[in-house]
Amino acid sequence: MKYALIGCGRIATNHVKAVLNNGLEFVAACDVELNNIETLLAKHNLENDKSIARYQDYKKMIEEHPELELVAIATSSGAHAEIALYCIDHNINVIIEKPMAMNMADAEEIIKRSEAKGVKVCACHQNRFNIAVQKTRKALEEGRFGKLSHGSIHVRWNRNKAYYDQAPWRGTWAEDGGCLMNQCIHGIDLLRWMMGDEVDTVYGVTRQQQHHYLEAEDVGMAVVTFKNGAVATIEGTVNVYPKNLEETLYLFGEKGTVKIGGTSTNNLDVWDFADETDEDKANKGLEEATSNVYGNGHTSVYADVIDAIKNNRAPYIDAHAGRNALEMILSIYKSVKTGQPVKLPLKDFASVDMKGEFDSVRE
Repeated sequence: MKYALIGCGRIATNHVKAVLNNGLEFVAACDVELNNIETLLAKHNLENDKSIARYQDYKKMIEEHPELELVAIATSSGAHAEIALYCIDHNINVIIEKPMAMNMADAEEIIKRSEAKGVKVCACHQNRFNIAVQKTRKALEEGRFGKLSHGSIHVRWNRNKAYYDQAPWRGTWAEDGGCLMNQCIHGIDLLRWMMGDEVDTVYGVTRQQQHHYLEAEDVGMAVVTFKNGAVATIEGTVNVYPKNLEETLYLFGEKGTVKIGGTSTNNLDVWDFADETDEDKANKGLEEATSNVYGNGHTSVYADVIDAIKNNRAPYIDAHAGRNALEMILSIYKSVKTGQPVKLPLKDFASVDMKGEFDSVRE
């Protein structure tokens, strides 16, 4: 299957690993900075592979390679939707790094246009493939939790000035959003997915406590009510000293309690069910080794999308999943802006609607 990568920054190495692990034909790579492409390819001993074409303009790349079947988009967040829609219009299946878009209108358009064209769209929420997450999802689908009471997600990470200095788009409302949109979206995706997807209201609070050189928040919290009666809390921050602490998901049901911990929801810290089995005993204390906070899920994401294309089915993590995660964060932002709980579904709202939110903090 012929593949191209658009965007060769921090997360791109996970995509290249997934490409190599799945045996895709790597046709082209694109980045506005050609040096980024060479640095990335060298990291995987591909710098001398002349079969991989190099581009600075993704439209030119697509025009010159009509044979492309799959493109991954790993650019700055603000460009995701525009590039995705261009690929969809050219009948190319896409894997879109999070967030899928920066506003609800673009997310809905990606869904609408891809379904009309029969193009596969995958939102790259790779932590859904973590072993601990998959085991929890299986237990949930088997009804082992009983009625869900409540849950929570805690993303307690560190991002310092050196991180933000690496790319000027980080922490801006137009291109990135704050810690909730960038760092915490994976955990928020897992919370919504596990708790029933159908959200009733979201009430949020954000602050810019330490990163006054950014436009957006560095800590955010929210209370979420679900239509199934369950409630949940969200805590996300990049203010943890001195390094990443945890990404932890709790689920509490009448017959089961699970705590998925580790730095990126990769361990089963608590696994208790009323109807305990031998497999449950083995699950207690499960740890999945990861080389970074992005985890191991990209290879599984790619394998699933390749199979979805071949068998003409929806990807496991489809465009609706990407839309739902985005909606949660934009709902928190809108709640902050209005000071009121936000009722879902969320219609027209964009990250740029938050412009100026922390201007007074920085003065």
